[in-house]
Amino acid sequence: MGTRPVIVMTGATNGLGRLAAFDLARGGAHLVLIARSEQKADTLRREIERVAPGTTVDVFLADLSLLGDVHRVGRRIDAHCPRIDVLINNAGLHAFSQRVTSEGFAEMTAVNYLAPWLLTDVLRDKLTASTPARIVTVASRASLHAGDLSPLRDLTDTADYTRRESGPLYGRTKLMDIMFTQELGRRLEGTGVAVTCCCPGFNVTGLGRELPFSGALEKVLTTLHLGDPRRGAEIIVRLATDPAFAGITGGYFAAKNAQPLPYPQAGRDETAQRTLWNVTAELLLPYVARKP
Repeated sequence: MGTRPVIVMTGATNGLGRLAAFDLARGGAHLVLIARSEQKADTLRREIERVAPGTTVDVFLADLSLLGDVHRVGRRIDAHCPRIDVLINNAGLHAFSQRVTSEGFAEMTAVNYLAPWLLTDVLRDKLTASTPARIVTVASRASLHAGDLSPLRDLTDTADYTRRESGPLYGRTKLMDIMFTQELGRRLEGTGVAVTCCCPGFNVTGLGRELPFSGALEKVLTTLHLGDPRRGAEIIVRLATDPAFAGITGGYFAAKNAQPLPYPQAGRDETAQRTLWNVTAELLLPYVARKP
């Protein structure tokens, strides 16, 4: 695979991930992308070739709402890549009504938290063998509105909810991503793997795409120059490639100037982070490559 850094990323066919993929390609990365739609992946591959000719782009198809698929694609990527320099857990979903997967999980919880936890677990040995390496997870300041967290209850909750109730539930999945980053950072301390997460800020791209008025809202915000997604993509790329972040682990950063963000109070306690990790590991035991 040459000397190009090998960067595995989810959620690259839409929104911030797409813009980040272009920037990473321009920077000389070898991209390994996980996508659900083969058609969108083919389109992205052509677009990357236009902006960064000669970029190597490997695509692996998987549905990140299905943990069996996540484990399968992680194992395939692990076998395919002699090394992995960066893993970017970018794919995310704000579901405005409950959808339960065939495996019995809430789709939003599966995509936003369980999938990155599991994919990271499957690829963790390859990352630690490839040091210096990095793991970047896209979180959100929506985590501030998550309320209290009860890991087993919240990870297995499949009750219906309204559009208004979806906000705190989305924030809860992002709070878990932040807690996951902190606990993983402690577990990988001294290995040479930098573990960070970020809030990409308020962005037009993909904003409430399930809402009936999302298209009109996006046009208005774009006209007003609000919610520029390039800033959100920039913080993802900086955490993945900027030497300034090579030795940082457990950090949480804002899109604006990469400023450190305070951890939400609800997930700041180390014992709570460890408890969430242990409950997650037990819940995902049928899918994991090894016991954490």
